[in-house]
Amino acid sequence: LVVDWVDARTWTPADVADETNLARIAAACRVLHRGPAFARGFDMFALQRRYLDVVRTRGFGLPAGYEAFLPAFERVAAALAARPQPAVPCNNDLLAANVLDDGRRLWLIDYEYAGNGDACFELGNIWSEADLDEALLDVLVEAYYGQRRRHLVARARLLALASAYGWALWGRIQAAVSPLDVDFRAFGAERFERAAAGFTGPALPRLLDEVIRDD
Repeated sequence: LVVDWVDARTWTPADVADETNLARIAAACRVLHRGPAFARGFDMFALQRRYLDVVRTRGFGLPAGYEAFLPAFERVAAALAARPQPAVPCNNDLLAANVLDDGRRLWLIDYEYAGNGDACFELGNIWSEADLDEALLDVLVEAYYGQRRRHLVARARLLALASAYGWALWGRIQAAVSPLDVDFRAFGAERFERAAAGFTGPALPRLLDEVIRDD
């Protein structure tokens, strides 16, 4: 569905990695998140479970080792649920290619997955999809909230992890059903590699603790 033409440049991950742009993307997210609510919600944990059921029942095949991280995925879900945040209208598919820059403002596009959800998912997802350094997530979260909040950085990190784990299955499904000439299997494998690194990395216990504590 095309509703208008915007004379703008499509971002690349390098644009997201430019620290001067992080305040701009944070500001654009705040505008969206303060807008009218969508008609539906968005929860990556529920979406991942639906994707998992599709992959299993349709026989699309899971990435090797995927199921080994299901208990850790549920621990992440429980930690986030222990300190819920207000649901706000989110894009939920915010990656560099869905940001247009006309030189004056940013336009967030592609609302296929839009729904009311967690602002930290939005921040964590674009950080993860651009494969940025950890320090840049600190900058992005601070730019969005206006202050350094350790539990919110942890929240964005954990939701980025959940994002990668869920989109890994999306890649498997698309590889099986999409007519597009896109290597969705490689897309899913890359997301699973990121998720596996997060689940096995030394930061996970600290993040699970920080997300439920006051700064």
